[in-house]
Amino acid sequence: MTKIETLLKTLCPNGVECKNLKDCCHILDKKRQPISKENRKFGQYPYYGANGVQDYVSDYIFSGSFVLVGEDGSVLTKQGTPVVTWAEGDIWVNNHAHIISEKDGVLLRYLFYFLQTVNIREKIHGNIPKLTGEDFKNIKIPVPPLAAQGEIVRILDNFTELTAELTAELTARKKQYEFYRNHLLSFDDNIKFIDLAEIADLGTGSSNTNEELENGKYPFFVRSQEVRSKNEYEFDETAIITSGDGVGVGKIFHYIEGKYALHQRAYRIHITDKRFYPRFFYHYMQATFLNYIEKNAFNSSVTSIRRPMLNKYPVPMLPLPEQERIVKILDRFDALCNDISTGLPAEIAARQRQYEHYRDELLNFKKVVL
Repeated sequence: MTKIETLLKTLCPNGVECKNLKDCCHILDKKRQPISKENRKFGQYPYYGANGVQDYVSDYIFSGSFVLVGEDGSVLTKQGTPVVTWAEGDIWVNNHAHIISEKDGVLLRYLFYFLQTVNIREKIHGNIPKLTGEDFKNIKIPVPPLAAQGEIVRILDNFTELTAELTAELTARKKQYEFYRNHLLSFDDNIKFIDLAEIADLGTGSSNTNEELENGKYPFFVRSQEVRSKNEYEFDETAIITSGDGVGVGKIFHYIEGKYALHQRAYRIHITDKRFYPRFFYHYMQATFLNYIEKNAFNSSVTSIRRPMLNKYPVPMLPLPEQERIVKILDRFDALCNDISTGLPAEIAARQRQYEHYRDELLNFKKVVL
């Protein structure tokens, strides 16, 4: 029998009492203040909205430790649970996030963990999804004795601390990767450059976003970081994929070998010149394309790449052995930072699954029957 099981059996043998959230904490929604983007003065204090930090401002309206829960907009996770954020220190909160602080008898950190498990789909209403104040206040919270709450928090904090350490490690490795990539792919004036159009087959896809399938046979590259799927493919090749317009321009890249489908506003780059390794070009594009885009992209209401500009993208002509040396170095960093099966992201994902399993087990109480 675990320590928590012993505590619950000893202190509440008949089950755990449930209370409304409003009786478990102080709800501070009336003290929130939105600031329009044009009226915000940049500063050191986090400005929170429904999904976490939105900006940084020059003043604060709350000081302490708080739990924030998304009120309107993107307020549901894929599991149907609320968007929950832990915030501490001096902060500003707008009117898109409910904000609560601790009340005697219920640990705020316990509420932070429990609220992540509550299915609120039936409480979300309106054309713009909204968790109203009344529905929020009346979320049912099982309240075990403080000793049990403290043990639950201790266990789950250990999981989140480990995940935070791994995330910090990943951030450091990404910075190291970018440093080496930029160093290895910076060339002096003696290097000859050639236009991309001379060494590659360039084009766009013909698929639309609404053609995606949940479990299709082939990867479907759209204009976001997410890869979707289809049952039909358009290309069978080794290619680098980049967004043609929108927020992903110059930032989103995919490397594919084999069959795939492509959005009509995304570009495929298939290297055909045997003097170039496609993988070398992939790394080179990641390091330099954003800067090239900022200088040459067509700007309207949406920044976009035009084909003539892509054709003229200059690529350095390095000997194949040197390209291979650079690829080996950068591929090791890339796998560590981005590989979802073997790198740090895989370990972080495994720890997150482990955390969610234990969280759901620990917070599944026998309830008092009245």
